[in-house]
Amino acid sequence: MKKLSIVALIAVLAGCAQAPSIQQGPDAEVTFDGLVRIDNGRFKDSWIDPDVDFSQYDQIMVGEAVFEFRAVKKSSSASFARRSNESEYWISDANKEKLVGVVTEVFRDELKKSTHFTQADAAGQNVLIIVGGLHDIVSRVPPDQVGRGDIYLSSVGEATLVLEARDSLSGETIYRAIDRRSAEQAGGQMMVSNTVTNTSEVRRMARRWATRLREGLDSIHQQ
Repeated sequence: MKKLSIVALIAVLAGCAQAPSIQQGPDAEVTFDGLVRIDNGRFKDSWIDPDVDFSQYDQIMVGEAVFEFRAVKKSSSASFARRSNESEYWISDANKEKLVGVVTEVFRDELKKSTHFTQADAAGQNVLIIVGGLHDIVSRVPPDQVGRGDIYLSSVGEATLVLEARDSLSGETIYRAIDRRSAEQAGGQMMVSNTVTNTSEVRRMARRWATRLREGLDSIHQQ
């Protein structure tokens, strides 16, 4: 049961077209905290504890999320016009708050759809703590300019997801995934940039990550 649970977790949470596998042997990449690298994962980088029986878990607690924005100097519309080669832009506090709200809402909504995991109020042997964060968040949306007309972008921004699953009693991290992704339409097609479309692309990116998390958790009990 243990091996089936680990294979299922990798195949859905970190799987892709090629069959994913845990690295083995003396050349296997092992993290500082004992996690072993997964090859051919859906996330760019992922690691797992191959000795943990994931089937013992059927409840989750959501830990505090971290949102880290790249430090970008604020510039005026006039200065932006003089530097048309800019590719990353300052994010207002209001837009930072909105991004945090959208991503948090999507993950909470998706986890509620789990068919095998319920929300826990306290730590226990059957409880996983899910901790996530978005790091190095970058905006590709230039500042508004009156009379400039529509702005067309292939990406409204990008961020790196760091996702961890921890045993709630010991606090030990038993799974970690890192994935950098752009908030963009399929194929990188150009789109009009406005509040509605920008929020939609951020929501789409968050939903993709959150769905993979939920499916991976549920797969543990589908063997």
